[in-house]
Amino acid sequence: MTLAVQTKPMDNIKETELIELVKKAGNEILKIYNDPDFSKVVDFKADNSPLTLADKASHEVIEQGLKDLYPEIPIISEEGDQLNYETRKDFELFWLVDPLDGTKEFINRNGEFTVNVALINKKYPIAGFIYAPVLDTVYVGLQEEAYKIVKGQKSVLTVNGVNKKVAVRSKSHASPEEEGVLNKYQIQDSISVGSSLKFCMVAEGKADVYYRFGPTMEWDTAAGQAVLEAAGGTVMIETGPDRFGYNKENLLNTGFLCLGFK
Repeated sequence: MTLAVQTKPMDNIKETELIELVKKAGNEILKIYNDPDFSKVVDFKADNSPLTLADKASHEVIEQGLKDLYPEIPIISEEGDQLNYETRKDFELFWLVDPLDGTKEFINRNGEFTVNVALINKKYPIAGFIYAPVLDTVYVGLQEEAYKIVKGQKSVLTVNGVNKKVAVRSKSHASPEEEGVLNKYQIQDSISVGSSLKFCMVAEGKADVYYRFGPTMEWDTAAGQAVLEAAGGTVMIETGPDRFGYNKENLLNTGFLCLGFK
């Protein structure tokens, strides 16, 4: 059975190969990150967001790897050809990829960037793979199973289940709108981190709330949502309580709220 069979798309998740793929992409990023001649080469896209050689290198590795593993499944990647809605609107099963999430963190050299690969089925993520190359940490979410691998050591991820009043906030995209939401949940402490690692902090119980008001794209959030939901958390649109979904006509996300408790 292959993933082209829509009834049970989780039946043929090549877990080990996908973990190796995000790590391979991460290693390509590190080659550039650790080379002063290349790490400072930055271009800018039409929307003024930064683009590095590492974004491109990671994309090439992931795109080829996914095509080799699952030639029948389409890919939507931040750095790939952008498919118009008429082409992708009927996709039930597809990969959603951010080859380098946290490009600003890469440029700022704080190590808090990730490789994100998610499998979307009928508008929702059913599998997510996140690799933080500098931390040598992989986060995996497979519906009801979530875990991380740190330097080869595997451990289960579980949300706190109760609000311990800790929020995780964006290192590069903080907004004043956060204050009202954090006050609602009586947040007493916060940690700041870049990229999809914010989802992972909630998934492993280091934080309880993550609210994002500012703009993100679907590839920024899909893998993180898969990991967090598999660990028992919730990701909903900011107006709640609807679950956060994908493959909209406009791939720009609305605001969202992540909770590690009911």
